[in-house]
Amino acid sequence: MKVGYQGVSGAFSESAVKKYFKGEEFEAIGYSDFISLFCDTESGVLDYAMLPVENTTTGIIARTYDHFQHYKVHIIGEIALPIRECLIVNPGTKLEDIREVYSHPEALNQCQGLFVKYPQMTSCAYEDTALSVKFIKESGDKGKAALASELAAETYGMEVLLPDVQDSNVNMTRFLCVTAKDEIPEDADKVSIRMVTAHTPGALFNALGVFASLGINVLKLESRPIFGRVFEYCFYLDFAGNMQDPNVREALRRLEYDCSELEVFGNYKSAEECI
Repeated sequence: MKVGYQGVSGAFSESAVKKYFKGEEFEAIGYSDFISLFCDTESGVLDYAMLPVENTTTGIIARTYDHFQHYKVHIIGEIALPIRECLIVNPGTKLEDIREVYSHPEALNQCQGLFVKYPQMTSCAYEDTALSVKFIKESGDKGKAALASELAAETYGMEVLLPDVQDSNVNMTRFLCVTAKDEIPEDADKVSIRMVTAHTPGALFNALGVFASLGINVLKLESRPIFGRVFEYCFYLDFAGNMQDPNVREALRRLEYDCSELEVFGNYKSAEECI
């Protein structure tokens, strides 16, 4: 079984893969970009892919959501992974030595308090958390540090100077497991959809009213620009339910009538931390 993730060995996404597929035999494959990851999942080169979509500190990870508009993949599960950012350095580095801290922009945003406490440190965006550790190792520069996981420090033989430097003690990232196959687990209790409403007064209100009238709990609502259209938006929506429930089927039937576009991404089991 081949499972893809964005990043290199030691990335948080790899940790999510290991946690989700614990006890199963699989090959975890790192990708440098999301487009290749989506392409190989859609074509069946990968059996599954693990995608970060939301963080409790910084919110939606838009670059992931936007790809759902272009690729036919199905969500079959999710996992919520605690994100503990570590300040990682070349062995022997002291706090006063550090001038530049490298990491993915998401990680840097999750650790703003670090830069307030140590104003001599400048945040430097890098393409990946684990890759930033590899970069500072190869530089050998004690003036450089990285923000990444403890696993990344172990992978590259580096030192954790400060653990848990994230701003929030409940810093978590939600990952979706996707595949080309339209699988629905028997215990599925969450549905993810994308919808486009008419440009008329009350259109979104009426769409959301469908859920209220059927007693269905809406768990998440996000708006994103529609690629190739000027200031037009779609809505990503998660709600509680199973596709075998008559109320869920009725809700989707009404939405098909009320919306100009409707796409169901998946019906899957919620991560315990996300319920």
